[in-house]
Amino acid sequence: MFYTCGPNEAMVVSGFCRSPPLMIPGGRVFVIPCIQQLQRISLNTLTLNVKSDKVYTRHGVPVSVTGIAQMKIQGQNKQMLAAACQMFMGKSEAEIAQIALETLEGHQRAIIAHLTVEEIYKDRKKFSEQVFKVASSDLVNMGISVVSYTLKDVHDDQDYLHSLGKARTAQVQKDARIGEAKNKRDAVIREAHAMQEKVSAQYKNEIDMAKAQRDYELKKAAYDLEVNTKKAESEMAYQLQVAKTKQRIEEEKMQVQVVERTQQIMLQEQEITRREKELEAKVKKPADAERYRLEKLAEAQRLKMIMEAEAEAESIRMKGEAEAFAVEAKGRAQAEQMAKKAEAFQQYKDGAMVDMLLEKLPLMAEEISRPLCEANKITMVSSGGGRWAQPNCQER
Repeated sequence: MFYTCGPNEAMVVSGFCRSPPLMIPGGRVFVIPCIQQLQRISLNTLTLNVKSDKVYTRHGVPVSVTGIAQMKIQGQNKQMLAAACQMFMGKSEAEIAQIALETLEGHQRAIIAHLTVEEIYKDRKKFSEQVFKVASSDLVNMGISVVSYTLKDVHDDQDYLHSLGKARTAQVQKDARIGEAKNKRDAVIREAHAMQEKVSAQYKNEIDMAKAQRDYELKKAAYDLEVNTKKAESEMAYQLQVAKTKQRIEEEKMQVQVVERTQQIMLQEQEITRREKELEAKVKKPADAERYRLEKLAEAQRLKMIMEAEAEAESIRMKGEAEAFAVEAKGRAQAEQMAKKAEAFQQYKDGAMVDMLLEKLPLMAEEISRPLCEANKITMVSSGGGRWAQPNCQER
Protein backbone atom coordinates (compact mmCIF):
# COMPACT_ATOMS: atom_id res chain seq x y z
CA MET A 1 0.00 0.00 0.00
CA PHE A 2 1.37 3.43 -0.98
CA TYR A 3 1.52 6.28 1.54
CA THR A 4 2.39 9.93 0.90
CA CYS A 5 3.29 12.93 3.02
CA GLY A 6 3.84 16.64 2.45
CA PRO A 7 7.13 18.56 2.76
CA ASN A 8 6.29 19.48 6.38
CA GLU A 9 6.50 15.91 7.75
CA ALA A 10 8.55 12.73 7.41
CA MET A 11 7.53 9.06 7.21
CA VAL A 12 9.46 6.25 8.95
CA VAL A 13 8.95 2.66 7.75
CA SER A 14 10.14 -0.17 10.01
CA GLY A 15 9.68 -3.94 10.14
CA PHE A 16 10.38 -6.61 7.54
CA CYS A 17 13.40 -5.78 5.31
CA ARG A 18 13.65 -2.30 6.93
CA SER A 19 16.68 -2.43 9.21
CA PRO A 20 17.61 0.30 9.81
CA PRO A 21 14.19 1.97 9.32
CA LEU A 22 13.60 3.89 6.11
CA MET A 23 13.04 7.66 6.55
CA ILE A 24 11.31 9.71 3.82
CA PRO A 25 11.05 13.51 4.38
CA GLY A 26 8.22 14.52 2.05
CA GLY A 27 7.35 11.98 -0.65
CA ARG A 28 5.79 8.55 -0.97
CA VAL A 29 6.65 4.97 0.05
CA PHE A 30 5.23 1.47 -0.34
CA VAL A 31 4.38 -0.32 2.94
CA ILE A 32 3.56 -4.03 3.23
CA PRO A 33 0.63 -4.37 5.64
CA CYS A 34 0.95 -6.50 8.82
CA ILE A 35 4.75 -6.98 8.52
CA GLN A 36 5.79 -3.35 8.14
CA GLN A 37 4.83 -0.28 10.17
CA LEU A 38 4.51 3.35 9.07
CA GLN A 39 4.97 6.25 11.51
CA ARG A 40 5.02 10.01 10.90
CA ILE A 41 6.91 12.86 12.53
CA SER A 42 6.22 16.57 12.02
CA LEU A 43 8.83 18.86 10.44
CA ASN A 44 6.90 22.10 11.11
CA THR A 45 8.69 25.13 12.53
CA LEU A 46 8.01 25.56 16.26
CA THR A 47 7.77 29.02 17.82
CA LEU A 48 8.79 29.02 21.49
CA ASN A 49 8.27 31.81 24.03
CA VAL A 50 11.29 31.30 26.33
CA LYS A 51 10.64 33.02 29.68
CA SER A 52 13.14 33.08 32.55
CA ASP A 53 11.68 34.83 35.59
CA LYS A 54 13.82 36.37 38.33
CA VAL A 55 17.20 34.88 37.36
CA TYR A 56 20.15 36.24 39.34
CA THR A 57 22.88 37.81 37.22
CA ARG A 58 26.61 37.79 37.93
CA HIS A 59 26.19 40.69 40.40
CA GLY A 60 23.18 39.13 42.11
CA VAL A 61 20.48 41.29 40.51
CA PRO A 62 17.27 39.34 39.71
CA VAL A 63 16.02 40.02 36.17
CA SER A 64 13.28 38.50 34.02
CA VAL A 65 14.14 37.77 30.39
CA THR A 66 11.81 36.72 27.55
CA GLY A 67 13.10 35.41 24.21
CA ILE A 68 11.46 34.16 21.01
CA ALA A 69 13.00 31.07 19.35
CA GLN A 70 12.18 29.40 16.03
CA MET A 71 13.25 25.76 15.69
CA LYS A 72 12.43 22.68 13.66
CA ILE A 73 13.44 19.08 13.04
CA GLN A 74 15.84 18.92 10.09
CA GLY A 75 14.42 16.54 7.49
CA GLN A 76 17.23 16.95 4.94
CA ASN A 77 19.97 15.87 7.36
CA LYS A 78 19.68 12.08 7.70
CA GLN A 79 21.65 11.88 10.96
CA MET A 80 19.60 14.63 12.65
CA LEU A 81 16.35 13.12 11.36
CA ALA A 82 17.34 9.70 12.74
CA ALA A 83 18.18 11.23 16.14
CA ALA A 84 14.85 13.09 16.19
CA CYS A 85 12.96 9.89 15.33
CA GLN A 86 14.64 8.01 18.20
CA MET A 87 13.77 10.73 20.72
CA PHE A 88 10.41 12.10 19.56
CA MET A 89 8.67 9.38 17.53
CA GLY A 90 5.09 9.07 18.74
CA LYS A 91 5.11 12.47 20.48
CA SER A 92 2.93 15.39 19.48
CA GLU A 93 4.21 18.80 18.40
CA ALA A 94 3.28 20.20 21.82
CA GLU A 95 5.39 17.57 23.61
CA ILE A 96 8.37 18.16 21.30
CA ALA A 97 8.02 21.92 21.79
CA GLN A 98 7.92 21.50 25.59
CA ILE A 99 11.15 19.43 25.61
CA ALA A 100 12.92 21.97 23.39
CA LEU A 101 11.56 24.86 25.49
CA GLU A 102 12.88 23.40 28.74
CA THR A 103 16.31 22.81 27.16
CA LEU A 104 16.47 26.31 25.70
CA GLU A 105 15.27 27.93 28.93
CA GLY A 106 18.00 26.14 30.87
CA HIS A 107 20.70 27.51 28.56
CA GLN A 108 19.15 30.97 28.73
CA ARG A 109 19.19 30.96 32.54
CA ALA A 110 22.81 29.74 32.59
CA ILE A 111 23.98 32.54 30.28
CA ILE A 112 22.08 35.17 32.30
CA ALA A 113 23.87 34.00 35.44
CA HIS A 114 27.28 34.68 33.83
CA LEU A 115 26.48 38.22 32.61
CA THR A 116 25.70 41.54 34.25
CA VAL A 117 22.46 43.47 33.77
CA GLU A 118 24.31 46.11 31.74
CA GLU A 119 25.75 43.50 29.36
CA ILE A 120 22.32 41.95 28.77
CA TYR A 121 20.45 45.23 28.35
CA LYS A 122 22.97 47.20 26.28
CA ASP A 123 24.19 44.41 23.97
CA ARG A 124 21.10 42.35 23.22
CA LYS A 125 22.57 41.05 19.97
CA LYS A 126 25.56 39.53 21.76
CA PHE A 127 23.28 37.88 24.34
CA SER A 128 21.06 36.43 21.60
CA GLU A 129 24.09 35.06 19.75
CA GLN A 130 25.39 33.34 22.89
CA VAL A 131 22.02 31.67 23.60
CA PHE A 132 21.70 30.67 19.93
CA LYS A 133 25.21 29.15 19.85
CA VAL A 134 24.92 27.17 23.10
CA ALA A 135 21.36 25.93 22.45
CA SER A 136 22.15 24.92 18.87
CA SER A 137 25.07 22.70 19.91
CA ASP A 138 22.85 20.90 22.44
CA LEU A 139 19.61 20.60 20.45
CA VAL A 140 21.40 19.34 17.33
CA ASN A 141 22.02 16.08 19.21
CA MET A 142 18.24 15.74 19.46
CA GLY A 143 17.81 16.32 15.73
CA ILE A 144 16.49 19.88 16.24
CA SER A 145 18.05 22.94 14.65
CA VAL A 146 17.54 26.43 16.04
CA VAL A 147 16.44 28.65 13.14
CA SER A 148 16.55 31.91 15.08
CA TYR A 149 16.57 33.36 18.59
CA THR A 150 15.69 36.95 19.49
CA LEU A 151 15.68 38.67 22.88
CA LYS A 152 12.18 40.11 23.28
CA ASP A 153 12.11 41.76 26.71
CA VAL A 154 14.31 42.45 29.77
CA HIS A 155 12.85 43.84 32.99
CA ASP A 156 13.30 43.65 36.76
CA ASP A 157 11.18 44.23 39.85
CA GLN A 158 13.85 46.21 41.75
CA ASP A 159 13.89 49.31 39.42
CA TYR A 160 17.55 48.55 38.64
CA LEU A 161 17.19 49.32 34.95
CA HIS A 162 15.22 52.48 35.74
CA SER A 163 18.01 53.68 38.02
CA LEU A 164 20.60 53.10 35.27
CA GLY A 165 18.67 55.41 32.95
CA LYS A 166 18.29 58.31 35.41
CA ALA A 167 21.85 59.66 34.95
CA ARG A 168 21.63 59.43 31.17
CA THR A 169 18.21 61.09 31.20
CA ALA A 170 19.52 64.00 33.28
CA GLN A 171 22.46 64.53 30.89
CA VAL A 172 20.17 64.48 27.87
CA GLN A 173 17.82 67.02 29.48
CA LYS A 174 20.78 69.29 30.26
CA ASP A 175 22.05 69.11 26.66
CA ALA A 176 18.53 69.80 25.43
CA ARG A 177 18.21 72.98 27.48
CA ILE A 178 21.61 74.26 26.29
CA GLY A 179 20.78 73.45 22.69
CA GLU A 180 17.40 75.19 22.99
CA ALA A 181 19.03 78.41 24.29
CA LYS A 182 21.58 78.38 21.45
CA ASN A 183 18.88 77.81 18.89
CA LYS A 184 16.81 80.71 20.21
CA ARG A 185 19.84 83.02 19.99
CA ASP A 186 20.65 81.94 16.43
CA ALA A 187 16.99 82.28 15.50
CA VAL A 188 16.89 85.94 16.62
CA ILE A 189 20.03 86.73 14.58
CA ARG A 190 18.72 84.98 11.52
CA GLU A 191 15.37 86.71 11.89
CA ALA A 192 17.04 90.18 11.84
CA HIS A 193 19.00 89.29 8.67
CA ALA A 194 15.88 87.92 7.10
CA MET A 195 13.91 91.11 7.84
CA GLN A 196 16.64 93.24 6.22
CA GLU A 197 16.70 91.07 3.14
CA LYS A 198 12.90 91.12 3.06
CA VAL A 199 12.74 94.95 2.91
CA SER A 200 15.35 95.10 0.13
CA ALA A 201 13.58 92.43 -1.84
CA GLN A 202 10.23 94.20 -1.39
CA TYR A 203 11.52 97.45 -2.90
CA LYS A 204 13.08 95.61 -5.81
CA ASN A 205 9.87 93.71 -6.44
CA GLU A 206 7.81 96.89 -6.53
CA ILE A 207 10.12 98.39 -9.19
CA ASP A 208 9.95 95.21 -11.25
CA MET A 209 6.17 95.11 -10.88
CA ALA A 210 5.84 98.68 -12.20
CA LYS A 211 7.93 97.86 -15.27
CA ALA A 212 5.96 94.70 -15.87
CA GLN A 213 2.65 96.61 -15.58
CA ARG A 214 3.74 99.09 -18.23
CA ASP A 215 4.78 96.33 -20.68
CA TYR A 216 1.54 94.53 -19.94
CA GLU A 217 -0.67 97.48 -20.81
CA LEU A 218 1.11 98.06 -24.15
CA LYS A 219 0.96 94.43 -25.21
CA LYS A 220 -2.63 94.08 -24.01
CA ALA A 221 -3.87 96.80 -26.38
CA ALA A 222 -2.28 95.02 -29.35
CA TYR A 223 -3.60 91.67 -28.25
CA ASP A 224 -7.15 92.94 -27.74
CA LEU A 225 -7.43 93.96 -31.40
CA GLU A 226 -6.27 90.55 -32.60
CA VAL A 227 -8.47 88.75 -30.07
CA ASN A 228 -11.65 90.54 -31.09
CA THR A 229 -11.05 89.62 -34.74
CA LYS A 230 -10.46 85.99 -33.91
CA LYS A 231 -13.46 85.99 -31.59
CA ALA A 232 -15.88 87.01 -34.36
CA GLU A 233 -14.51 84.30 -36.65
CA SER A 234 -14.74 81.70 -33.91
CA GLU A 235 -18.39 82.56 -33.13
CA MET A 236 -19.41 81.83 -36.70
CA ALA A 237 -17.52 78.57 -36.70
CA TYR A 238 -19.06 77.74 -33.33
CA GLN A 239 -22.64 78.02 -34.58
CA LEU A 240 -21.86 75.69 -37.49
CA GLN A 241 -20.21 73.17 -35.18
CA VAL A 242 -23.17 73.25 -32.74
CA ALA A 243 -25.56 72.25 -35.53
CA LYS A 244 -23.35 69.35 -36.57
CA THR A 245 -22.95 68.22 -32.96
CA LYS A 246 -26.72 68.17 -32.31
CA GLN A 247 -27.29 65.97 -35.36
CA ARG A 248 -24.57 63.52 -34.22
CA ILE A 249 -26.00 63.42 -30.69
CA GLU A 250 -29.45 62.45 -31.99
CA GLU A 251 -27.96 59.61 -34.00
CA GLU A 252 -26.01 58.33 -30.99
CA LYS A 253 -29.15 58.46 -28.81
CA MET A 254 -30.93 56.16 -31.25
CA GLN A 255 -28.02 53.71 -31.16
CA VAL A 256 -27.98 53.79 -27.32
CA GLN A 257 -31.70 52.96 -27.18
CA VAL A 258 -31.15 49.97 -29.47
CA VAL A 259 -28.27 48.72 -27.26
CA GLU A 260 -30.30 49.22 -24.06
CA ARG A 261 -33.22 47.22 -25.47
CA THR A 262 -30.83 44.40 -26.43
CA GLN A 263 -29.34 44.40 -22.91
CA GLN A 264 -32.80 44.24 -21.33
CA ILE A 265 -33.68 41.16 -23.39
CA MET A 266 -30.39 39.44 -22.33
CA LEU A 267 -30.99 40.31 -18.66
CA GLN A 268 -34.52 38.83 -18.80
CA GLU A 269 -33.16 35.59 -20.28
CA GLN A 270 -30.43 35.41 -17.56
CA GLU A 271 -33.05 36.03 -14.83
CA ILE A 272 -35.18 33.15 -16.16
CA THR A 273 -32.12 30.83 -16.10
CA ARG A 274 -31.18 31.97 -12.58
CA ARG A 275 -34.65 31.32 -11.21
CA GLU A 276 -34.68 27.83 -12.71
CA LYS A 277 -31.34 27.02 -11.02
CA GLU A 278 -32.49 28.61 -7.74
CA LEU A 279 -35.64 26.46 -7.78
CA GLU A 280 -33.53 23.34 -8.28
CA ALA A 281 -31.06 24.31 -5.51
CA LYS A 282 -33.72 25.33 -2.91
CA VAL A 283 -36.33 22.60 -3.48
CA LYS A 284 -34.94 19.49 -5.16
CA LYS A 285 -31.45 19.20 -3.62
CA PRO A 286 -32.51 19.94 0.02
CA ALA A 287 -35.24 17.27 -0.28
CA ASP A 288 -32.67 14.67 -1.41
CA ALA A 289 -30.26 15.69 1.39
CA GLU A 290 -32.99 15.44 4.06
CA ARG A 291 -34.01 11.95 2.86
CA TYR A 292 -30.36 10.78 2.98
CA ARG A 293 -29.92 12.24 6.50
CA LEU A 294 -33.05 10.48 7.83
CA GLU A 295 -31.87 7.14 6.35
CA LYS A 296 -28.45 7.49 8.04
CA LEU A 297 -30.04 8.45 11.39
CA ALA A 298 -32.29 5.38 11.30
CA GLU A 299 -29.34 3.11 10.48
CA ALA A 300 -27.24 4.62 13.31
CA GLN A 301 -30.10 4.17 15.82
CA ARG A 302 -30.50 0.51 14.82
CA LEU A 303 -26.75 -0.18 15.26
CA LYS A 304 -26.74 1.65 18.61
CA MET A 305 -29.62 -0.52 19.97
CA ILE A 306 -27.88 -3.75 18.83
CA MET A 307 -24.56 -2.75 20.45
CA GLU A 308 -26.27 -1.72 23.73
CA ALA A 309 -28.12 -5.08 23.92
CA GLU A 310 -24.90 -7.02 23.30
CA ALA A 311 -23.01 -4.98 25.92
CA GLU A 312 -25.76 -5.53 28.52
CA ALA A 313 -25.80 -9.29 27.91
CA GLU A 314 -22.00 -9.49 28.22
CA SER A 315 -22.09 -7.46 31.46
CA ILE A 316 -24.73 -9.81 33.02
CA ARG A 317 -22.73 -12.90 32.03
CA MET A 318 -19.45 -11.58 33.47
CA LYS A 319 -21.18 -10.47 36.72
CA GLY A 320 -22.70 -13.98 37.18
CA GLU A 321 -19.33 -15.64 36.62
CA ALA A 322 -17.66 -13.32 39.15
CA GLU A 323 -20.30 -14.02 41.85
CA ALA A 324 -20.08 -17.79 41.28
CA PHE A 325 -16.30 -17.71 41.54
CA ALA A 326 -16.49 -15.67 44.81
CA VAL A 327 -18.98 -18.12 46.39
CA GLU A 328 -16.88 -21.10 45.36
CA ALA A 329 -13.65 -19.55 46.77
CA LYS A 330 -15.34 -18.67 50.07
CA GLY A 331 -16.71 -22.21 50.45
CA ARG A 332 -13.31 -23.76 49.78
CA ALA A 333 -11.66 -21.50 52.38
CA GLN A 334 -14.23 -22.35 55.09
CA ALA A 335 -13.97 -26.07 54.37
CA GLU A 336 -10.18 -25.94 54.55
CA GLN A 337 -10.33 -24.04 57.87
CA MET A 338 -12.74 -26.58 59.44
CA ALA A 339 -10.60 -29.50 58.23
CA LYS A 340 -7.47 -28.04 59.83
CA LYS A 341 -9.30 -27.50 63.14
CA ALA A 342 -10.61 -31.08 63.14
CA GLU A 343 -7.13 -32.41 62.36
CA ALA A 344 -5.63 -30.43 65.27
CA PHE A 345 -8.24 -31.68 67.75
CA GLN A 346 -7.73 -35.27 66.56
CA GLN A 347 -3.96 -35.03 67.01
CA TYR A 348 -3.74 -33.37 70.44
CA LYS A 349 -7.09 -34.39 71.97
CA ASP A 350 -6.90 -33.51 75.75
CA GLY A 351 -3.95 -31.18 75.30
CA ALA A 352 -5.88 -29.12 72.78
CA MET A 353 -8.87 -28.90 75.10
CA VAL A 354 -6.71 -27.74 78.01
CA ASP A 355 -5.03 -25.13 75.78
CA MET A 356 -8.39 -23.74 74.71
CA LEU A 357 -9.60 -23.66 78.33
CA LEU A 358 -6.50 -21.78 79.53
CA GLU A 359 -6.93 -19.30 76.67
CA LYS A 360 -10.51 -18.53 77.74
CA LEU A 361 -9.92 -18.41 81.59
CA PRO A 362 -8.95 -14.70 81.72
CA LEU A 363 -12.12 -13.78 79.84
CA MET A 364 -14.24 -15.92 82.21
CA ALA A 365 -12.62 -14.33 85.29
CA GLU A 366 -13.26 -10.86 83.89
CA GLU A 367 -16.94 -11.63 83.35
CA ILE A 368 -17.30 -13.11 86.91
CA SER A 369 -15.64 -10.14 88.63
CA ARG A 370 -17.46 -7.48 86.68
CA PRO A 371 -20.58 -7.40 88.99
CA LEU A 372 -18.36 -7.13 92.14
CA CYS A 373 -16.48 -4.19 90.68
CA GLU A 374 -19.78 -2.34 90.22
CA ALA A 375 -20.49 -2.46 94.03
CA ASN A 376 -20.01 0.79 96.03
CA LYS A 377 -19.73 -0.88 99.54
CA ILE A 378 -19.18 -4.42 101.05
CA THR A 379 -20.01 -5.26 104.72
CA MET A 380 -18.61 -8.48 106.31
CA VAL A 381 -20.26 -9.91 109.58
CA SER A 382 -18.50 -12.48 111.86
CA SER A 383 -20.54 -15.32 113.48
CA GLY A 384 -18.23 -16.08 116.46
CA GLY A 385 -15.66 -14.65 118.85
CA GLY A 386 -17.46 -11.36 119.27
CA ARG A 387 -15.39 -9.66 116.61
CA TRP A 388 -16.54 -8.18 113.39
CA ALA A 389 -14.93 -6.36 110.56
CA GLN A 390 -16.28 -3.72 108.24
CA PRO A 391 -13.91 -3.23 105.36
CA ASN A 392 -14.83 -0.59 102.81
CA CYS A 393 -14.38 -1.10 99.12
CA GLN A 394 -13.10 1.82 97.04
CA GLU A 395 -15.93 3.68 95.52
CA ARG A 396 -15.97 3.78 91.80
